[in-house]
Amino acid sequence: MQKLIPYLVVVFIYLTVAAAFWRDTKSTSTQTLKLHSAMIALGLAIHAWLLYQGIFAAGFNLGFYNALSAILWLTVLIYWLANLKHQLQSLQAFVLPPAALFALLPAFEVSDHFLPDASQPLFVAHIGVALLAYSLFTFAALHALLMMFAERSLHNKPTAIKLPSFPPLLVMESLLFRVITVGFVLLTFTLISGMLFSEQIFGKPLQFTHKIVFSIAAWIIYGWLLYGRYKHGWRGSKAIKLTLIGFVLLLLAYVVTKFILQVIKHQT
Repeated sequence: MQKLIPYLVVVFIYLTVAAAFWRDTKSTSTQTLKLHSAMIALGLAIHAWLLYQGIFAAGFNLGFYNALSAILWLTVLIYWLANLKHQLQSLQAFVLPPAALFALLPAFEVSDHFLPDASQPLFVAHIGVALLAYSLFTFAALHALLMMFAERSLHNKPTAIKLPSFPPLLVMESLLFRVITVGFVLLTFTLISGMLFSEQIFGKPLQFTHKIVFSIAAWIIYGWLLYGRYKHGWRGSKAIKLTLIGFVLLLLAYVVTKFILQVIKHQT
């Protein structure tokens, strides 16, 4: 039970801050927003310590739950940093609940997955850049959902989620494409490093598994979206849909693959 306490503290912090904007129809004071930011920073610090203990305490243990927790930690960090400039408090309702869930999962890790090549700089760079890319696209997908609800609210359409305020749509749209651009660059590096140095990184030649295929498909979708934005000014619902489609493909490439290999097969 004592092992669970710090995980539960992180869950409590994330959910408490998220609840402040979930179905809240009143404006929130500046003082309260500063308190929320400080609470998230505290949650990030405790979450980071738990990740360090889980991943690096006995080697380089990047099991399925640890990887998901790390991705959501980075996602919350990206949100926290973006919120300092863009006032994205409404995004708390989308980012923090899944972060609370995935922060708790490592406490129930079913199997360790120690990576044997952690001393190789290229391998560490590949893993680090991949996790950051997934985090940026996770943030982009959640941000796209916020934009969808903001658009519905702007047009007075019924919605299941009522939030007190939204940033201007143009500001949210600009931020979305900046995040996708950075994520696309990092995903490109991840794919190229994985393909060119597959044998050095993974100890075997490149194999076109469904993970590679889904990753390339996601890369194409995001590249197409960025091209459409630059060439044709794509925005609004088209940008939101393509963002979410690309994210689903990344989920199929990484999360589903890892879940099958490290959780289901371990239990059977």
